[in-house]
Amino acid sequence: MIDSKYFYQQAVALAAAGEDLYQRAWVPATSGNFSARLDATSAIVTASGKHKGRLSPTDFIAVDLQAQPISDGKPSAETELHTRLYARFADIGAVLHCHSPSVTVISKALKNARAITLSDYELLKAFDGIDTHDTSIDIPIFDNTQNISALADQVDAYLAEQPHCPGYLIRGHGVYCWGKDLESTMRNLEALDCLLHCELELMRLSH
Repeated sequence: MIDSKYFYQQAVALAAAGEDLYQRAWVPATSGNFSARLDATSAIVTASGKHKGRLSPTDFIAVDLQAQPISDGKPSAETELHTRLYARFADIGAVLHCHSPSVTVISKALKNARAITLSDYELLKAFDGIDTHDTSIDIPIFDNTQNISALADQVDAYLAEQPHCPGYLIRGHGVYCWGKDLESTMRNLEALDCLLHCELELMRLSH
C-alpha cells in the first residue's frame, strides 16, 4: 500500500527541485523527468508530458520497480531508466534526468566516444567516496534510442561492472544522475554538469 503522506512529501520536494532546475535552463519545455524512492519496491516519477518548472504534487505517479504504474496516471516514457537504478542499488533515493546545454552539446561533440573521463578536478570530491582531486572517473555515453528497455539493459550491464559511476549521458539527449537522497542527487547533478561544462570549454580552447 502506498504511504500517501510520504508520497506527498516526496512529490513536493521533487516539484521544488524541478522549479530550481528549470530556472537553470536544464529542463526546457517539458523535457526531463524526476523520481524518488518510496520504499523497497516502489518509487514516484513525474507524469508524462508535464512542464518540470511548474510541477504540483498531482503530477507524479507511483510505479513499481518493473516501471508499471500503481497509482492513477501515465508515468514518464523513460520510467524504466529510473526503476532499473532503484532495483540495482538499494541505497539510491532519487534520480534526476536533465537536458542542460553543456551535457547535450558535449555528448554530440564526442561523436564516437563511449565515455568521457573526468580527472584532476577538485570538484570530483563532490561525489560520494572521492576525497582527493588526484583521481578520475568515467562517465559513460550511450547512444539515444526510442527503445527504452534496450537502453535500460545497456545501462544496467555497465553499472553491474562500474557500480560507483555517479551518472551517465545519452547522446544528444541529456544526463541521468542519482544519489542516496534528493539533496545528494542535486549536488551530484550540479557537480557533474559543471565538470562537463569545463570539459566543453577545454575542447573549445584546444581548437
